[in-house]
Amino acid sequence: MFVIIVYDVSVDRVSKVCNFLRRYLNWVQNSVFEGNVTEKQWAEIQHGLKLLTRESEDSVRLYSFRTEDLVTVSVIGLEKGDTCNII
Repeated sequence: MFVIIVYDVSVDRVSKVCNFLRRYLNWVQNSVFEGNVTEKQWAEIQHGLKLLTRESEDSVRLYSFRTEDLVTVSVIGLEKGDTCNII
């Protein structure tokens, strides 16, 4: 499945959330990640974000699509993140 995650979290948690999401997804813009994940990875991401964030202070938006083909992404300006997966 293809997912997009957008977050606005407290300054003391930004790096923790960012580093956590880098394990699964591609960073595409400040506080925005996207990529293809399995159902198991999706569950791990949701669980991890619940542990890393505070519902009373933070906001995380999760978008999921069955396939990347269902999403059209247009960029105006600079491409901020590197979406390639180099192993």
